[in-house]
Amino acid sequence: MSDEETKTLDRPAADRAAVATPHATAQPTWLGPVLIVGIVLAALNLRPAITSLGALFEETRTGLGMSGTVAGLITSVPALCFAVFGVTAPRLSRRFGPVAVVCAGMAAVAAGLLIRPFADGAAGFLAASALSLAGIALTNVLLPVIVKRYFPDRVGTMTGLYSMALAAGTSLAAAATVPLTDALGGSWRTGLLMWASLAAVAVLLWLPITRAARRADRAAAAAAGSGASAAVRTDAGPRVARSRTAWALACYFGLQATGAYITMGWLPQIFRDAGVSASTAGVLLAVTMVMGVPLAFVIPGLAGRMRNQGAIAVTLGVFGLTGYLGLYFAPAAGAWAWALLLGVSNCAFPLVITMIGLRAKSPAGVVKLSAFAQSTGYLISIPGPLVIGTLYQHSGGWDLPLALMAGLLVPQIALGVLAGRDRTIEDECGVRD
Repeated sequence: MSDEETKTLDRPAADRAAVATPHATAQPTWLGPVLIVGIVLAALNLRPAITSLGALFEETRTGLGMSGTVAGLITSVPALCFAVFGVTAPRLSRRFGPVAVVCAGMAAVAAGLLIRPFADGAAGFLAASALSLAGIALTNVLLPVIVKRYFPDRVGTMTGLYSMALAAGTSLAAAATVPLTDALGGSWRTGLLMWASLAAVAVLLWLPITRAARRADRAAAAAAGSGASAAVRTDAGPRVARSRTAWALACYFGLQATGAYITMGWLPQIFRDAGVSASTAGVLLAVTMVMGVPLAFVIPGLAGRMRNQGAIAVTLGVFGLTGYLGLYFAPAAGAWAWALLLGVSNCAFPLVITMIGLRAKSPAGVVKLSAFAQSTGYLISIPGPLVIGTLYQHSGGWDLPLALMAGLLVPQIALGVLAGRDRTIEDECGVRD
């Protein structure tokens, strides 16, 4: 270790943050607290566009006259959009800054949610949904970058905060959409439209954050001597495709997303086929999803204090294996226990988001790693629910699909151990500080 590195490590946390983000000294005092609120609001908006539609999918499909093929396409669009639009996040972040892109992402979410209830056909509805999903994809990738840039000494805590908000938004939209729709007159269009207001609030808050961040960046660039040198620094970063850790993170992300989408899409049907009532099956799914709210805050904080996060990945995987084995042998008798266990296992998402922030040294590295891991991971996750549905249809039961779902956790655990090792992509790619 060089003398300069030793001096840096000996500095207090606040000083190290200033070193990691040179523009920090130019920030107004209110930006940090307001940015925390903005991150929470953005995270709350990352799933209602999907889960609110799921709650009213049958009514929406009937109202728009969708064919079965089109309906199936719409259920596959979120993961596809997350993969396709997530790739563009690094370039947009370099050009406009991550804060401005997240603000634009929230505007896209709000616009899509505002437009799609007024669509007259499936094509317009799909286009408006894709607009919202594009904004979600950009925000998915860049929230870890903003956490690394503005809160470099609190990556675990901040990741836990927005992961908890994301889980809360997911659960809230799933549980509240139908009752609120009934209270507002029963129209599916009104039920979907109301979630645009939450996104609009986020946009209003991110506008002043964006202006303050731009002024701080300009001041930092002027203090450094030129804006050109700052642009070059922001553009620097490793070639993540060369990193084994990056690939481990991407594949781990893909397998955990596969499990999450399978659980959200098929868990109620598994319980119903075992003799559980439809209403109870819905409550069991809600229990699985709600488990992510407190654990999404606890796990990143714990992971951020550990040098190696592999033990957490193993623990979450074992919970999932136990849950799937329970569904295989006694789906109805232990239904509540299996729902809880799978809810814990699904908290691999906040873990992998935390590891993305920890496995890169710089904001430039985090933005590349986040885009690579999430885009590649969502591509990996696309076939999962479709394959499970096909196996269920052709085998006539859940034995084979459940065996596959449990089997996928084995490579997920192994990849989590690899991704959790105490190393960075810059070290693996030979990029020096």
